[in-house]
Amino acid sequence: MMPKARVGVLISGRGSNMAALLYASRADDCPYEIVLVAANDPQAPGLALAAAEGVPTFARAHQGLKRAEFDAIIDVELRRAGCDFVALAGYMRLLSADFVANWQDRMVNIHPSLLPAHKGLHVHEAVLAAGETVSGCSVHLVTPELDDGPVLGQTRVAVVPGDTPETLAARILIAEHQLYPRVLAGLVSRATAPETLLDRVRQLALALPEAEEKLSHGSPGFFVRGGKFFAYFQRDHHGDGITAVLVKASGVEEQAQLIENDPDLYYRPAYFGPSGWIGIRLDTGETDWQHVDDWLTRSWRASAPKRLAMLPF
Repeated sequence: MMPKARVGVLISGRGSNMAALLYASRADDCPYEIVLVAANDPQAPGLALAAAEGVPTFARAHQGLKRAEFDAIIDVELRRAGCDFVALAGYMRLLSADFVANWQDRMVNIHPSLLPAHKGLHVHEAVLAAGETVSGCSVHLVTPELDDGPVLGQTRVAVVPGDTPETLAARILIAEHQLYPRVLAGLVSRATAPETLLDRVRQLALALPEAEEKLSHGSPGFFVRGGKFFAYFQRDHHGDGITAVLVKASGVEEQAQLIENDPDLYYRPAYFGPSGWIGIRLDTGETDWQHVDDWLTRSWRASAPKRLAMLPF
């Protein structure tokens, strides 16, 4: 079974969306778990709920700290908890550019409007003032611009006659609690889907000089123009249930040593193994893409013509 993605949730208050994510994560088939709830207010009520449910918490008041300084503290705690993704759940802090970059495509937020309409605060007042008949909520990836990242999912909620900002907010909150866990589950599942993994390998491999792709032995293969194949992407290729990238080790001796040192990451691939190729698993849920990139570059150098192999990059 694929390990569950580890999610850190940032809150500033009651944490009702955090609670929705947490209780959804208790389902056996949920692909994520909440491993940390952190707040910029030590008195945030959501911290007590998380602690009661056995979830580690962290709190630090942001007053007196520059934005980047405070974000760096939160970043350390998220990484200490081994977080793969970050979910903002009523986190009332603008984030620094560095923090957002550190969690690019792995940090989500929920907003009580149908984005791109009504970004920022006082959303329900704006909806009612405009006489709109439909509002709702959106989950989006976080970017440096406020409420501006790609929308991953939305739920529409009717505005009914006589609504006040409070009654509309209460109904939309119910929709938020339904939408957020579903969208987060989809995001973390997509991150480990074979198609997503192949796209990432392809991006790294084809960034190398004169690298090209074609099917070989039934798998996407990457080769150097005028040279040899330096990588293959395999998904359950021999009925082994493994998704991996295959690259060239220096020989069977290094291959054996790598497998002995880290058998959860490396394996001896069928057909390619006797030639010294090594398989690097991408289906553990903990892929170190810099490590994969380093191996692709090394394998590319071993396969490229001399005119290319000596290029400094």
